[in-house]
Amino acid sequence: MTELLYLTDSYLQEFDARVTAVNEAENAIALDRTAFYAGGGGQPCDIGTLAVGNRVCEVTRVKKQGADVWHWLTGTLPAVGDTVRGQLDWERRFKLMRTHTALHVLCGVVWRDYGAQVTGGNMEPLQARMDFEFESLRQELVHEIEERVNAEVAAAHDIRVAILPREEAFQIPDLIRTKINLLPEGITEVRTVEIVGLDLQADGGTHVANTREVGYIRVVDYQSKGRINKRIRIAVND
Repeated sequence: MTELLYLTDSYLQEFDARVTAVNEAENAIALDRTAFYAGGGGQPCDIGTLAVGNRVCEVTRVKKQGADVWHWLTGTLPAVGDTVRGQLDWERRFKLMRTHTALHVLCGVVWRDYGAQVTGGNMEPLQARMDFEFESLRQELVHEIEERVNAEVAAAHDIRVAILPREEAFQIPDLIRTKINLLPEGITEVRTVEIVGLDLQADGGTHVANTREVGYIRVVDYQSKGRINKRIRIAVND
């Protein structure tokens, strides 16, 4: 089982770990602990490097399979039991943290002010889309949403992460903002991300510590993806 260091510290950039398994066919290794986000919830996986002594391998892909997180590498693989030092591509990760938090601000505003649930979403560094259950979405409403979202960013809300027992977490009203509950039935603990004063929902991704770190959120496009499914595209600027 891989310990997921990013769940409690999104700002951890380097870490030491031990190789627990090797897949030579795919040039991948599993570690006992990692700060590399394995991807999910619309957030891409992290990339970076793993150093074994003086030898440095590029981490090109990361994925969680069962209880283990696998890291795809360039070059010669370390052996089971070897100690490695991981380092994230921090510039890319921090952009994704800003983007993911921007989506939560957007989601919080749309839920609070318009009561619309999320039907889907995806992100890349500093650009993202989120789909909502809106019957109509006109330009005036989009401008209004953009203004309200940036007002919340400027309010400098702290962002808190907690890991709660499933029973306690599901007592929180509106914890699941997506139209479909994506949490597996067998999960015993739920990680929550709270933008204090605005938004609280279940989430497994990485986030900044305060909304002031996000930057300016610009709505760059909006589209109709069906009768009640509307898409908002955003860009995050410095």
